[in-house]
Amino acid sequence: MKTIISPSILGGSFSNMESTIKELDSSHADYIHFDVMDGDFVPNLTFGPQFISNIRKYSNKVFDVHLMINRVEKFLDEYIKSGSDIITFHLEIDENINSLIEKVREHGVKCGLAIKPKTPWEKIEPYIKSIDQVIIMTVEPGFGGQSFMNDQINKIENISSYIKSHGLNVDIEIDGGINYETGKLCTDAGANILVAGSFLFKQEKLIEATNQLYDFFNS
Repeated sequence: MKTIISPSILGGSFSNMESTIKELDSSHADYIHFDVMDGDFVPNLTFGPQFISNIRKYSNKVFDVHLMINRVEKFLDEYIKSGSDIITFHLEIDENINSLIEKVREHGVKCGLAIKPKTPWEKIEPYIKSIDQVIIMTVEPGFGGQSFMNDQINKIENISSYIKSHGLNVDIEIDGGINYETGKLCTDAGANILVAGSFLFKQEKLIEATNQLYDFFNS
């Protein structure tokens, strides 16, 4: 099974984002990951739909947009119009999950659900047949550069087993603390998409580092 690499621009420099996006567009990465934070659902603030829309023209990669926000329904139309290819929001929000999934998918955009480390994997069961991907957080959402939480491996295994046993076509994406070692733990457990931020952006050459990570998991 192919492993998709989704570099998170949260690890990059926002002052030179055009250059960063263009570099990633020329790499072997399949996706580009956008961590949208509102300062409410998580204690950090990043960017909004206008930012995504402005840089859409610099890349043909899949824009993998992860909404770590409350009031998803209020802003969803803007993220759909921004050029997002996949929109993932959190299971833990206090909104009508089924209604949000339906709204995303009726616009031809793929939809995912994300779960925090402390959320039991079983909570996603009622929705998993209606979505395209699950994001399993392996750090507490809100900031980049955190250490991988090894106790989430069992959650990956359980969700992977559920997907396989029910014959579903749902991707498992891992977000948080990904490098060669932790990524291997995740793919061995059943994940097929790896979000890498700090690990890639701290390397001297972003394109080379991204290509090497891709080749490691797909050689």
